Amino acid sequence: MSQATLAAAPPTAAPAVDRKAMARAAMLDGPILATLLRLALPTISVLIAQTAVNVAEGYYVGLLGTDALAGVALVFPVYMLMMMMSGGGLGSGVASSVARAIGGGRQHDADALVLHAIVLAVVVGAAFTFATIQGGPWLYRTLGGRDGALEAALLYSNWIFAGSIAIWVVNLLSAALRGSGNVKVPALVTLGGALVLIPASPALIFGFGPIPRMGIAGGGLAFALYFGGASLVLLHYMASGRSGLALRWAPLEWRLFADILKVGLPTALSTVLTNLTVILVTGAVGLFGTHALAGYGIASRLDYLLIPVLFGLSSAVLTMVGVNIGAGRRPRAREIAWTGGLVGAAFTGAIGLVIALWPGLWLNLFTDEADVLAPATAYLSIVAPFYAFFGLGFVVSFAGQGAGHMLWPFLGVTGRLAIAAGLGWVAVSVFGADIATLASIVAGSFVVYAALCCVVMVSKTVWAR
Repeated sequence: MSQATLAAAPPTAAPAVDRKAMARAAMLDGPILATLLRLALPTISVLIAQTAVNVAEGYYVGLLGTDALAGVALVFPVYMLMMMMSGGGLGSGVASSVARAIGGGRQHDADALVLHAIVLAVVVGAAFTFATIQGGPWLYRTLGGRDGALEAALLYSNWIFAGSIAIWVVNLLSAALRGSGNVKVPALVTLGGALVLIPASPALIFGFGPIPRMGIAGGGLAFALYFGGASLVLLHYMASGRSGLALRWAPLEWRLFADILKVGLPTALSTVLTNLTVILVTGAVGLFGTHALAGYGIASRLDYLLIPVLFGLSSAVLTMVGVNIGAGRRPRAREIAWTGGLVGAAFTGAIGLVIALWPGLWLNLFTDEADVLAPATAYLSIVAPFYAFFGLGFVVSFAGQGAGHMLWPFLGVTGRLAIAAGLGWVAVSVFGADIATLASIVAGSFVVYAALCCVVMVSKTVWAR
């Protein structure tokens, strides 16, 4: 950073310029593992806070009765799809584009990408609002919603998705900040929001003082108000010049949209395929009966608890790889990718081995019914040792996003879908395979997923000087 540049920067922007220069220097020259962990920990804290909010709200809604709980269950997969598409789908495209622009010294492009991200947030967020209002009755009825449960689902859905634009703005701006190496501000906004939302949600649901009792609509309104407030905070912060990324008017350019979408669209589609895999495998397990379905539900829930840590680590890998790719330091970028991938594999592999040896540590938290524990134990004893492959593939796929190459990670997700869902369904429905065989197929899908994702790591196109 030249003295002339520092002198030209407005006083309020100078500290941000210094922080940005230090963050870039650490990503280009600092110790890889320490820098990765420093970038990952705030994002991991954010995701844990979001998980706590979801658990708390589920508890509050449960107090309203079975219809309310069923209504939220119908809406939750659609809500999670939107969160995954905005945070890890198009959000990854924004983070990758910003990181590569900063790494290449193209600050003007990095700033312009902020405005382009907001435009995408408005367009896609509005599409979600329209789609859920118009198609919600059909969708929730198709998923099994009836009578009071359907009414609750529609009421909850309309309030939550009324805030879709704000949700997309928050997630895409947070992704832009992560791409610049600024992980603390998104973490603080989310943690602050969680501290407000956890007490605000029951106040709106059950009423408090002058606040009327709104029932399940209060839960949806609480989320909409939180994201609305968080979007205003982030917009103000980005416009202030303190973030290191300047939100200002700039001509919209297709090349910048294309740079975001070349990573964001395949990643967003990957999130759809990932959710579809879970749905179809659940359907295959359902062929064994209610007890097997319940056992699979509590066993596979462990998979979701691994994702917050993996996503936090992967976001740091994406940013560091993108910055080094932008700076032309491809060998270091690949070293970062391998380091992150091995850390992810070690973390998930260690948990998998412990749970495979002592599955009761997890399963007994939920049930002591023998008919449920038997299929759950059979599933975890086979699948859990292969979690290391899931962790490796997950992190490496984000490294591919950081480098701007999504073909092999996308093929990895597709391969996992074809094997776990396609082959698994055929094995059970046509050949009468048992739960152990289905678990073995799911475990094999993790190996194929990791292998296909890792092809990007040996591509000369991506990593050659």
